[in-house]
Amino acid sequence: MHVVLYMPEIPQNTGNIVRTCVATGTTLHLIEPLGFSLEDRYLKRAGLDYWGDLKLNTYHSLSDFYSANKGGVFRYLSTKAKKNYYSVTYGKDDYFIFGPETKGLPENLLKANIDNSFRIPMIEGTRSLNLSNSVAIVVYEALRQQGFDNMLCTGKFSENAEEILSHVS
Repeated sequence: MHVVLYMPEIPQNTGNIVRTCVATGTTLHLIEPLGFSLEDRYLKRAGLDYWGDLKLNTYHSLSDFYSANKGGVFRYLSTKAKKNYYSVTYGKDDYFIFGPETKGLPENLLKANIDNSFRIPMIEGTRSLNLSNSVAIVVYEALRQQGFDNMLCTGKFSENAEEILSHVS
């Protein structure tokens, strides 16, 4: 799958999205202009040591992105969309396109792609969710639909967990 950030503005959000992308095997696409440098310390700190494992593509414009990804299934996420994100069946190669934090995707882009525009339900009158949270919600719904292929779905305790727990009780 693919997460596409169109003109992201806040480095910490993008850093958190980097972590989500690496943890889920999702490719991140950044469309300029960016509201920060890819060398930004806040971006690097939020992404921690995940940068080396990230599949990243950058583009100078939205048209460059479309040219490089012809035939992709593009899903637009916006508070302005009429359909809910869980009302669609996602594919393994879908592109989830999110707009800048302060203004979202352009309305003309959403209107031209109304059938592939989706929203996350929220209480009316509230501010929209944080971008990195929105990305995680949609990516994990798509992964859930696909049975979390190739993902570790069960955890385990460390070998000395019982010893540690006995000291806490």
